[in-house]
Amino acid sequence: MTLQQILYALTVEEYGSMNKAAEKLFIVQPTLTSAIRELEKETGVTIFLRTYRGILPTPEGTELLKDLRELYRHYTAVQHKYAEEGDYKRKFGVSAQHYSFAVKAFVEMARQYDMKQFDFAIRETQTRNVLTDVGSLRSEVGVLYMSSLNQRVLKRMMTEQDLIFTPLVRCRAYVYLWEGHPLAGEKTLGMDQLEPYPCLSFEQEGQDDLFAEEILTENVYSRTVKVNDRSTMLNLMVGLNGYTLCSGVISSDLNGDGYKVIPFREDRENPNSVMEIGYITKRSSLLSEMGGKYIAELKKYFAENPENVLSVETEEAEGE
Repeated sequence: MTLQQILYALTVEEYGSMNKAAEKLFIVQPTLTSAIRELEKETGVTIFLRTYRGILPTPEGTELLKDLRELYRHYTAVQHKYAEEGDYKRKFGVSAQHYSFAVKAFVEMARQYDMKQFDFAIRETQTRNVLTDVGSLRSEVGVLYMSSLNQRVLKRMMTEQDLIFTPLVRCRAYVYLWEGHPLAGEKTLGMDQLEPYPCLSFEQEGQDDLFAEEILTENVYSRTVKVNDRSTMLNLMVGLNGYTLCSGVISSDLNGDGYKVIPFREDRENPNSVMEIGYITKRSSLLSEMGGKYIAELKKYFAENPENVLSVETEEAEGE
């Protein structure tokens, strides 16, 4: 097995086409096909299948490609650590639940680099995808939250994918709405006041509340709207006087100043609860320079914006 074969296989996976992968690698398709066949022969694994949708990895191939991706990332990290020059663009990705502070930290990290030399990716996505992206090393760092409701399931999935969860902050629930909302002037808000308005939440695969991004998802809401992106949620806050329940940690630099967070007022049937926001990384993977700076920017943001935060974590905790 050679590094060239590994690069060829990862490029085929990325483009889902022998033709496109060969063009990207500046080689002819027969050369690429031959290299993949040699790799399959050496490993004893059929890596790819040709389908009407293009080239797709087999189940065994998916597992092998995950290992090869990690191996190649370690190789490129060492290569660029000791090489002054090179035209290869290093890749760094973050997958996160829909948190504006996660994007803000990414912006501050990326500003420290020459964008011509790097391929950066920030993926606001569903909770399950955050886990699988980091588990497969598609992204190096993931950002999500855990609570008493979801931590058992999330920790089990983290163990299965060899992930570590490191807490950053602990927060209680806040109501997030626009400044023109009829309830925007209230000091606190309870469920009785919110009942006439639609509760907005991010759609999750399978509609499973255990993967929800919002706190207090176990409550029953008479009016709900599911969305897929943060921009749509903000629009519906204005257009429908909708609201969402969140950590209260909002970056106005990205979301704008026309929104408010108001403490959620608990009652006997709707108790408040604590959400623990943190980041996940691959246990067996080395953290890159970009990964370290991104995490540093997350910590810096919370240190400079302590409002609505119960506590900032200083010790690392591993997902079990």
